[in-house]
Amino acid sequence: MSPPSCSTPRLRTWAHYAWRTADPRQKVACTLEPERPADGDFDADLTLSPGRPERPPLTHPAHVPRRAPSTLEGRAALVHSICHIEFNAINLALDAVWRFEGLPDAFYTDWALVAREEAYHFSMLREHLRGMATSPDATGQLVPRWDYGDFPAHDGLWEMCEKTAHDAVARMALVPRTLEARGLDATPQIQAKLRQVNTPDALRAVALLDIILRDEVGHVAIGNHWYRWLCKHDGLDPVAHYAVLSERFKAPKLRPPFNLEARRKAGFSDDELAALTTSIPDSNHPRG
Repeated sequence: MSPPSCSTPRLRTWAHYAWRTADPRQKVACTLEPERPADGDFDADLTLSPGRPERPPLTHPAHVPRRAPSTLEGRAALVHSICHIEFNAINLALDAVWRFEGLPDAFYTDWALVAREEAYHFSMLREHLRGMATSPDATGQLVPRWDYGDFPAHDGLWEMCEKTAHDAVARMALVPRTLEARGLDATPQIQAKLRQVNTPDALRAVALLDIILRDEVGHVAIGNHWYRWLCKHDGLDPVAHYAVLSERFKAPKLRPPFNLEARRKAGFSDDELAALTTSIPDSNHPRG
């Protein structure tokens, strides 16, 4: 996708409008058309939560049921969980566009492009989920058995967004290059499990994850770029300050295995990659 062409003020107004849109289809439509943003100024209340549908029900990560991908329902739940991550990722990227003021125009166009790609990811995963099984309704017409919202989910990715709402440096450090980078590590493992299942729907999910992994490398690279830009602007050492931010905001410890090739493509330095091998594992879920 090419970056949006509208001016930065209109881009930020568009981003806030799309961010506050609750219906998933409308949010995707708004996000994919930034050249035609809504008119008017956005609300200055930075404490507002993004627009989201009433479902899925949100719960603590430990309470989200785990289902085996060997069953169709288990694979549907897996696809739904990734779909939910991508929905959150739309809001994360839109939030970066409208929330932080006074940054170079390229910052806003970069994150607007990320938002559009996340909307595309969400849409294709939702379409796949809806097509995994159908059943007849009262009139005999086949309807999807599952849709986005039909499985419980958690809000771990968005919680870090809220914590870093008033600190652009922390946001870049701890969302794209920490939580979202964990998706680079997790995706090959998920794909391996789906390949073992070897059903048409599982293999289709593998192909979709190939697209997502390719794009997410670019998203993490954007996070790395702007984190380092902001550190240089503020006179901060990016490596030392990352450790400070991780402690201050209680970022999850990273655990192996790591997708070092994808992380290298996303702009992590050799020193950062080497440091990963000494990180202490924990039980947190990758990328929210």
